[in-house]
Parts: sequence; C-alpha cells; structure tokens
Amino acid sequence: MNTTLLSKQYLDTLLEDAIPFWEKYSIDQEAGGYLTCLDRQGRVYDTDKFMWLQGRQVWTFSMLHNRLEKRSTWLDVARHGVEFMQRHGMDPDGNWYFALDRRGEPLVQAYNIFSDCFAAMGFSQYALATDDENAKKIALRTFRNILRRRHNPKGKYSKAGPGARKLKALVLPMILSNLTLELEWLLDPAEVEAVLDDSVKEVMGLCLDKNRMLIFENVSPDGSHPDCFEGRLISPGHGIEAMWFMMELFRRRKDTAMINQCVNTVLSLLDFGWDRKFGGIFYFLDSEGHPLERLDWDQKLWWVHLETMVALLKGHVLTGRKECREWFEKVHEYTWQHFPDRQYGEWFGYLNRQGETLLDAKGGKWKGCFHLPRALLLCAGELLKIRD
Repeated sequence: MNTTLLSKQYLDTLLEDAIPFWEKYSIDQEAGGYLTCLDRQGRVYDTDKFMWLQGRQVWTFSMLHNRLEKRSTWLDVARHGVEFMQRHGMDPDGNWYFALDRRGEPLVQAYNIFSDCFAAMGFSQYALATDDENAKKIALRTFRNILRRRHNPKGKYSKAGPGARKLKALVLPMILSNLTLELEWLLDPAEVEAVLDDSVKEVMGLCLDKNRMLIFENVSPDGSHPDCFEGRLISPGHGIEAMWFMMELFRRRKDTAMINQCVNTVLSLLDFGWDRKFGGIFYFLDSEGHPLERLDWDQKLWWVHLETMVALLKGHVLTGRKECREWFEKVHEYTWQHFPDRQYGEWFGYLNRQGETLLDAKGGKWKGCFHLPRALLLCAGELLKIRD
C-alpha cells in the first residue's frame, strides 16, 4: 500500500467530507448547541440534544483547531457548543444531564457519568485553544466529579438490587485513561500517574483475560468471569479501542513489553471478532459462543472499524509487526467499501451482518461528530510514519 496516498485519502475525507457535513447541518443557529439527529441528506429529524454528543463535538472542533490548523471557523463552532452547554447542560450539583430538549430544558437526568467524561474532554480542548479560565474550571470540576463518582457511577439511578452481582466494567477505566491524558495539562503530575495506574490495573489486570487474550466488558472484582450474559460479554471494537488508549499510555512510559501485550490483544480480538462469512467485525459476541442478550450483536458499526484501524496503525508504528499492517489493509478495504456515503457525504453508522446499510441516518442519539473525524485524523498521521 502507498501510505502517503492513503494518508491523503484520510485527510481529504476529513476536511472535504466529514467536517463540512457537520458544519453545514448540525449547528443550531436558533437555539444554540448542535443538532445531531440528521438523516442521510443532513435533514434534522429530531431536535433533542444529548450532552455526551454536545461535548464530543466541542472536543472535535477544538481539537482540530489545536492539532491540525488554527481556523477561526472551527473555534467558532466549538464556542457555539460551549455556550449552550454552559447555559443548560448541568444540574444544580454540577452533574451533566444526558438529554435536553432543543431549547435546553432537561429531559433525562444525569443518570451516569459519561456525559461528564465528554464534557470534561470538550471543555479541556476548548480551554487549551482559548485560554478561557471558566472553561478550565468546568473541565477540572467535572473531572473531579467523575473521580468522586467512579466507584458508583449511576448512584441513585442504579437499577441493581441488594443481591446484585458485583461487576467491574471496562468502560469507565478505559475512558478515564484517555480522559486523563486529555486533561494532563491541567492536572498535577502525581494525580495523572495515580489515575493512569488505576486504569492500567483494571483494564490490563482485570478485564484482560491473559489466557485467551480477550478483553471482557464486565468481570468480577477478582477478574474472574461470572457465567451470565454480562460476564461472558465481549465487544471486540470496544476492547480494541481500549488497547490503543493503553498503547498511548505505555508509549508515554516507554514500556515496549506492555505495548506488545496491547498489540497481541488487538490481534486476538480481531481473530475472535472477525466475521469470516461476510467480513467486518461483529458488534458483540459471547465468550463461550452462547446466544446473546443483545439483539444487535451481528451488526457492523462505523466506530468499531474506525477505532480498529487506529489501533492497528498505532500498533504497527510502535512495534513494526507485519500482522498489524496486514490486518489494517483488510479492515481498511471493508470499511471504505461499506461505510462512506458517496452520494450525500459523511458515513453510514450501522450495517447488517451482510454489510448492507441498516440505518441511513448520519447522526442520532449515539452517533455524532466524533469517531469519524478523530479516526480520520489519527490514521492520516500514523500512515505518514510508515515507510512503504
């Protein structure tokens, strides 16, 4: 593969397709913030606003300004979201709501802390771009709130009964590892290392099954696997995304042994999660091959394939292992064949098992302006580090 040409393909798609789509259709000039429920052509089909997607879009446009090019228009888009989130996004205790109506009235309470995670990311990147003191304060206050709630993230909104299984979930420590590196410029170095150490302990020490080299979504506090739906659940894309977060952490620490363990895990998850009949990566799988509770288990999702390409390129750049390059070429071919919408722009998010478009919306409650632009920029950069 010609890595220079491929890098240009990724960067051109970012700048000429993905970002213009969201600039054109998502900015709510009337009520503020972003409209993310966009159909195939960019028409709004629902005006509710989801705080985690608002924070993600603030992060995306601030990040592009900070890392790619200092375009005032990108900063204007980020500011548009920041102002809406500051006015409407938090409850009186500083927790970020999950959903608001178009005007900013709360619809869904702050029932978990993932809205907080992406609000902290967004405000941190925006503060880095603008040196806005209030944005720094919000980012730091939100981060502290996440740390305070991380051992009971749903709090009073938890549905768990008195005899519920004690489970450790992958999602929070993996996000915290990435979030902490995002906010490192605002944090005390000792605090950074302490949070990263905890994330490594839970992701690599508990959620990673070192015998099978698979990442489990939920484990018992001792790292064992309860024989139930949640205890057997594997999301290959989620585990692979966690591994590139870990690679960045171990690259920072110059720990080549752990980087290689991350790469081994990526390759094992791909071998486990690849659909050998139709191609692509399954959304969910049961570790023992049992039927799944999740009825969308066999769908092929945009973010799964994007994060996998990021992980494979990072793995190849950091280790030189040819298996990463071979798998990247395979995943790249499937991804670019199935997800881009060549008629109306941007990418489809959801395919059925056969690779046919299942939903033609470009955004909604779960898909916004985040995974596609982030992955396009990261892949473009990593490809330039590889010699043909």
